[in-house]
Amino acid sequence: MALLELISITKSYGKPEKKTLVLDNLNFSVSEGEMLAVMGKSGSGKTTLLNIIAGIDYQDTGEYIFDNQSVKLRRTSDGVRFRRNKIGVIVQHFALINDYTVYENVEMGLWESKLSRRERRTRTIETLEKLEISGLVNQYPPELSGGEKQRTAIGRAVVARPLLILADEPTGSLDKQTEDSIMDIFKDMNQSGSTMIIITHDEDVASRCTRTIKLEKR
Repeated sequence: MALLELISITKSYGKPEKKTLVLDNLNFSVSEGEMLAVMGKSGSGKTTLLNIIAGIDYQDTGEYIFDNQSVKLRRTSDGVRFRRNKIGVIVQHFALINDYTVYENVEMGLWESKLSRRERRTRTIETLEKLEISGLVNQYPPELSGGEKQRTAIGRAVVARPLLILADEPTGSLDKQTEDSIMDIFKDMNQSGSTMIIITHDEDVASRCTRTIKLEKR
């Protein structure tokens, strides 16, 4: 069963007299439980595609269907409401808040939830334990290794148990050993039922996904 479907999606940037077409009549769907890799050269529209799926940006034309509902977003606040408890986003450079502890950075993923304070704490601790960083709860991002930062960023994205996890070059700044450990985490999450889309330029990362699509630069 398809979790999301993009139908004839187009997206361009720039002024009307000098537009740059990034996505042109794109069609694809992602099934529940799939782990999809999206590859393509710089400028092929990978991040634009991720932003449209996440509701951070909006297509010019075409239809976006998520969980059997047509997605129609016009304002930033629409995107925030759409992502809430549905989509978790992991970015390449972690985007952690240096003044917050590991625990606080992960718990941020529940700020928009209706869980009680006790429920948020339980969910956060469970997530930290699954990612094997429960011993770092009082550490701050500048004190962490690259792999620990990425695990914290993953925790923030998944603590709300979203329907879809989006990862934009999640291993791009990591060494090979750390990359392998992060991909092991992703694979375990996927085998536990998480649907994932991973934007990557790394063939090794793509090979560990269940399917790969390649975008061509326009």
